[in-house]
Amino acid sequence: MKNFSIAIHGGAGTLIKGNMTPEKELDYRNALQLAINSGYALLEKGASAINAVEQAVILLENNSLFNAGKGSVFTNAGNHEMDASIMNGKTLEAGAVSLITGIKNPISLAKQVMFKSEHVFLAGEGAMNFAKENGFLLENTDYFYDQFRYEQWQHIKDSDSFQLDHSDKKDTKFGTVGAVACDQKGNLAAATSTGGMTNKKWGRIGDTPMIGAGTYANNKTCAVSCTGSGEFFIRGVVAYDVSCLMEYKGLTLQQAADEVIMNRVLSIGGDGGLIAVDAQGNIAMPFNTEGMYRGFKTSERDAVVRIYKD
Repeated sequence: MKNFSIAIHGGAGTLIKGNMTPEKELDYRNALQLAINSGYALLEKGASAINAVEQAVILLENNSLFNAGKGSVFTNAGNHEMDASIMNGKTLEAGAVSLITGIKNPISLAKQVMFKSEHVFLAGEGAMNFAKENGFLLENTDYFYDQFRYEQWQHIKDSDSFQLDHSDKKDTKFGTVGAVACDQKGNLAAATSTGGMTNKKWGRIGDTPMIGAGTYANNKTCAVSCTGSGEFFIRGVVAYDVSCLMEYKGLTLQQAADEVIMNRVLSIGGDGGLIAVDAQGNIAMPFNTEGMYRGFKTSERDAVVRIYKD
């Protein structure tokens, strides 16, 4: 049996120790721990990496602490537009959705796109029609309402400003959740989900649903889920870049992930982080911001949950 492992993230950014109440920090740590344990339990039973990353992301989407699913931020129009993607490293099959509303777990819809649509990427009205045809129920708008997110939107809704996630300062936290896993057969998978930017306009789409930018998985190299300044992660094709450095330059997982996050993204003005795993179960979680909600668990090591630079 190969080593198996899972890693998750809940966003990166200016997360400075002491700025958060102890109670709130504990809430985040508990939420991350729950998602890790849930995904790992499936791997331990012999489940596929795909099912494990979906399960971990579902739990993060169901928690309003994170900007995905239930915790999605408000757009300029006062609604919620969510994006998600998932990829199977064994087959290179992938599924992605963007600009969807009312779906409790966008990551599950992305998985259905991969398995049932013969396509990779569905968006907007078409994605919603696909969801209805495949039995997805639409949640009432009240399900996605969060008072803190609403007040933050109210503060900037009549301006041209936007904010990443729900911080009080622009560009201080990138609201995305994700998971990567290596199962007992050495197969890899990655999944990423987000609610986007507060007060975003014009149907803006970030890197999260874009295969190769925010999500990528290939058994030959690694599985990657990103969180950061989306426009720069798209331009840098960040998730695939990690894989390329491993495949064509022979870098290790850690070396490739560090090169992309600590050098390449920064060189074009972007910041954020990523989580990655290779077919030996090794994990890398670099970030170039003050902190990143993250954690992992492997068949050789107990769960670790972190927020700040340790």
